[in-house]
Amino acid sequence: MSYMLGLKCRECGRLYPKEVIFVCEYCFGGVEVDYDYDAIRRVLTKDAVASRPKSLWRYRELLPIEGEPAVGLLSGFTPFFRSERLAQRLGVEELYLKDDSVSHPTLSFKDRVVSVALTRAKEFGFDTVACASTGNLANSVAALSARAGLQRYIFIPSDLEMGKVVGSLIYRPTLVAVEGTYDDVNRLCAEIGSKYPWAFVNINIRPYYAEGSKTYGFEVLEQMGWRAPQHIIVPCAGGSLITKINKAIKEFKLLGLIDPASSTKLYAAQADGCAPIVKAIKERSDIVRPVKPQTIAKSLAIGNPADGYYATRTALDSGGFGESVSDEEIIEAMRLLAETEGVFTETAGGVTVAVARKLIEQGVIPRDESIVVCITGNGLKTQEPLVSRLGQPVRIKPNLASFESTLAEQLAGLSTKTR
Repeated sequence: MSYMLGLKCRECGRLYPKEVIFVCEYCFGGVEVDYDYDAIRRVLTKDAVASRPKSLWRYRELLPIEGEPAVGLLSGFTPFFRSERLAQRLGVEELYLKDDSVSHPTLSFKDRVVSVALTRAKEFGFDTVACASTGNLANSVAALSARAGLQRYIFIPSDLEMGKVVGSLIYRPTLVAVEGTYDDVNRLCAEIGSKYPWAFVNINIRPYYAEGSKTYGFEVLEQMGWRAPQHIIVPCAGGSLITKINKAIKEFKLLGLIDPASSTKLYAAQADGCAPIVKAIKERSDIVRPVKPQTIAKSLAIGNPADGYYATRTALDSGGFGESVSDEEIIEAMRLLAETEGVFTETAGGVTVAVARKLIEQGVIPRDESIVVCITGNGLKTQEPLVSRLGQPVRIKPNLASFESTLAEQLAGLSTKTR
């Protein structure tokens, strides 16, 4: 049973049927899915959710599909845990990590949005899907569309990390590398989408696709014991994830699943080399000015974010803020997370950890309140920035004497450093 009422303009409130519509014909605002919350309240209880399989589909009533899920039955419900060692290093009392670096099947949160988008695409009768991607979305569309038996065309910037290129090609899509930035890729895809009868997951069926991000927020709330944290740091590229985590919080409050009086501040995290959303937040401006990306955090390198305005408003209206960090700070944060909590994140996760540290040090986020850091992708996909910064393995001969000699040298070196 579907609880979708239809689509609704985020600006003027105009209502539309449950069709392939992504822009309001009246005011050109974005549209999003509207639900029958009164009906959902009667069936979506804590006990009902707890009885279901541990996947993103445990919140099915709040997702925009009409039949059974077509893909992603094992996606979602990723680890959420309290950090002790990283919290100590950052000097805070209550720090949590939501870790989508181990999401099934392609090791990023994009498996959530693609599972929903492809299910909806099949319901619409599409046999071909496509996307414009900075990497993680490409991997997820390639993998899940293969599982769904759909034809796929995937468009990426030509300078993408090799891990993400290989992570798409293995599924045998048509992978098109465009000589330009992601924004160039996206503009081209908009033109292609107007000519070919394909489901572009993040363009013409974007309203359905974006709803999948809510499941990241739903899981945080459930895994915290049905309560909302006081602070969440979210990586921002196109800006959709932070807005949908906010929508997830609002929906759970509306349905009585968490305390309606609770308050959560949301923070946008970006790299210095591509921070249009953070800049708008700091200026408290409704205008998000496009930039030309130049950062190692390629998965966040969207200079003209589609949901930039809404991301800005979400952060400010929640009482949160935004911050950006340098490439060096990103790399250091990736190493810090790995050595303290054993989590190897991609550059986007380095951004959120580094921004969390920066906001804590600035006093923007108090040290004695609950904080969630979003980890959205796996470090195996973005190894290039680390290659020259991790040192080399210790080389020895295949005998005990060589090992013990090397060990003695290392111990002597440690002794010297501690004097």
